[in-house]
Amino acid sequence: MHVVPGWLTDLAAGAVRTRVPAALRPPANGDGRRAAVLLLFGEGSEGPDILLIQRSSKGRVHAGQPAFPGGGLDPEDDGPIGAALREAEEETGLDPRGVEVVGTMSELYVSRSDNRVTPVLAWWHTPCAVHAASPDEVEAVERIPVAELVDPANRLQLRYPAGAVSHPAFRVRGLLVWGFTAGVLDGVLSAAGFERPWDRSRIEDLPPEVLDLAARG
Repeated sequence: MHVVPGWLTDLAAGAVRTRVPAALRPPANGDGRRAAVLLLFGEGSEGPDILLIQRSSKGRVHAGQPAFPGGGLDPEDDGPIGAALREAEEETGLDPRGVEVVGTMSELYVSRSDNRVTPVLAWWHTPCAVHAASPDEVEAVERIPVAELVDPANRLQLRYPAGAVSHPAFRVRGLLVWGFTAGVLDGVLSAAGFERPWDRSRIEDLPPEVLDLAARG
């Protein structure tokens, strides 16, 4: 039996009680494709880290964006957990035998892709080598230390076109993490007690090159 850090088990226990913001609540009529993402935490040389991918810039939806491994549920999947592990294996070469699933978060709706996404929380007790195992879908794979994500120097808010509201984002290891992924990370890091005070008045516009890729869908 592998020992899962207390902060992660506490996070999973609290996730089921977390209120989903109105903008992320799935349609009441059941519309939307069921999907899942894997929030895979491990212990690296710099402390706790999380696995992220960078989607291919050649893709049609979410092109070039950093994201959690994941995708749509297939009929043969054993629910969101099975889908998250399968997609992570296909995208990064992850060995699911080295992963212990701790729990799931509430389903979230991504209107742009019409996906009802279940985040799956997991502990990487036996890390393996990972890489862009599906080049058509993934350009890069990174284990990002939590310490870098919560470093105030790496945090900012982004203003999207035609929007007065700003949204959390991260600049780490040459990646601009924004959108759905950044929103989930922001909430998870805060709930787990990792968040450090940062300058929320640091607001920037979404870079044109990122906007161009995002506008493909």
